[in-house]
Amino acid sequence: QVQLVESGGGLVQPGGSLRLSCAASEDIFSINAMGWYRQAPGSQRELVAGITRGGRTNYADSVKGRFTISRDNAKNTMNLGMNSLKPEDTAVYYCVADGMIGQGTQVTVSS
Repeated sequence: QVQLVESGGGLVQPGGSLRLSCAASEDIFSINAMGWYRQAPGSQRELVAGITRGGRTNYADSVKGRFTISRDNAKNTMNLGMNSLKPEDTAVYYCVADGMIGQGTQVTVSS
């Protein structure tokens, strides 16, 4: 099964930007749906953004217009560009694909 490794998290001030990356251990071309989830302390895991093999995307209402999901099938990677970050975006972000989930990367938005 594919293994997923996230990177790019960190501490950023409100209004700042981060770019998360997810590297897959295998060819992702055959994987239709991939996505990013997040989980804040005391909250349930929620879908942030998803992308199909053909590039169709969907976003949680809370991140529309601020986050951009993309995938590079040739490089076996998926990314999440995050702009205008808010404190409520603070969470552990997980890459999900083909029934597998990565270990997560922490994003903290704080002044």
